[in-house]
Amino acid sequence: MSGVLYLIPNALGEGDAAALATVLPASVLARAASLGYFVGENAKSTRAFLKRVGVDRPIQEIEIRELNVNTPAAEVERLLAPILAGADGGLVSEAGCPAVADPGALLVRRAHERGVKVVPLVGPSSILLALMASGLDGQRFAFHGYLPVDPGERAKTLRELEQRSRKGRETQIFIETPYRNRALLDALVASCAPSTWITVAVDLTLESERIATRTASDWKKQAGAFDMHKRPAIFLMLAN
Repeated sequence: MSGVLYLIPNALGEGDAAALATVLPASVLARAASLGYFVGENAKSTRAFLKRVGVDRPIQEIEIRELNVNTPAAEVERLLAPILAGADGGLVSEAGCPAVADPGALLVRRAHERGVKVVPLVGPSSILLALMASGLDGQRFAFHGYLPVDPGERAKTLRELEQRSRKGRETQIFIETPYRNRALLDALVASCAPSTWITVAVDLTLESERIATRTASDWKKQAGAFDMHKRPAIFLMLAN
């Protein structure tokens, strides 16, 4: 009989065990502490997460395997092997919820194909937290991940997303590499109609958290006062 694949959320920022306990329920921490097998994007950061959790056994006795964008699809079955053999295992994201904007989705899909029980555990999702705090439409929304880096392609994509938002009254959500946050906000302001709502949410769940929703017109006047440089951010847009 196969084991269980637990989907274990991570914090959205760095911090000690006390900081981790503010965003993950005690039951999630206890489950993570009890497991002896994990799959994560990076073994070093997964090990650091487990040290913050406070595992029930020496770290060196815990098996950690990597699943990231460079992992061949054919290797996913190998990652599932210990669970198929009867051991419970955990899938851990670098930040937030595993398998959401995360390569771990491949492992979850394979687990379903092989009849393995998948159990998602409660934790923070920057996408949903930003949507909750935005004041934009939460009934219809779409997450697009990263937009094109090329300025021309990015502007074209933003105009297309604004049209989609206006037509379907659908909130559009996307992210950017932290050092390009300002460029994305500038592109949003330049590409969108003045009345389109734009939300920027940075450092969610951290003491430095800041969230603002303004029209494109207002962002044009106030964007310089919003510090987002090299800070994890989520961007949302809703056209009127």
